[in-house]
Amino acid sequence: MSFPFLTSKIYAEKQIKCHYENPMILSLLSDQLCKFLINADPSGQKEIAVVCIGTDRATGDCLGPLVGWFLMRYAADFNLYGTLNEPVHANNIDDKLSQIHQAHPSPIIIAIDACLGKLENVGMINLGLGQITPGAGVHKKLPPVGDIYYTGIVNVSGHMEFLVLQNTRLNIVLQMAGKIAESIVLGIHKRKTQ
Repeated sequence: MSFPFLTSKIYAEKQIKCHYENPMILSLLSDQLCKFLINADPSGQKEIAVVCIGTDRATGDCLGPLVGWFLMRYAADFNLYGTLNEPVHANNIDDKLSQIHQAHPSPIIIAIDACLGKLENVGMINLGLGQITPGAGVHKKLPPVGDIYYTGIVNVSGHMEFLVLQNTRLNIVLQMAGKIAESIVLGIHKRKTQ
């Protein structure tokens, strides 16, 4: 019997993919995040802004706000934008990004968002270098966000994406959010101790 979730895939040190049930997920994601942070800011002087994108009005799209909710108690180590109480979503993302760049000169932005994908990839968490384009899965044109990103594949794409996001299992989203949040806290802590 094979367990595909027990493996991770690393692509040229620019992206790591890992299933949320992988027992090594926290170590894999936090180590990679630490490397990304060191490479982005060798001196360790830049502020970190964590931007959790999504809305609590659709189960599949609440991954970001749930990550923000988990991270609220650790926000002394970074600047947090996007929680269940104050989500960053399509209607306010331009204002939030302006606010972030006014408040923090040249921050390292870690962006988190839900996405849709192939059936066999549901439950995968992607951590990579670069920007994400929020809303692309539901055909919205929003500004790209991030220097480092986490995306979580919460459901299957291809047909009636709005309905799919509305009918995504909260259990999967909640577990993925917890793993992402914990890996962010661990990765930032590892960065500080390097």
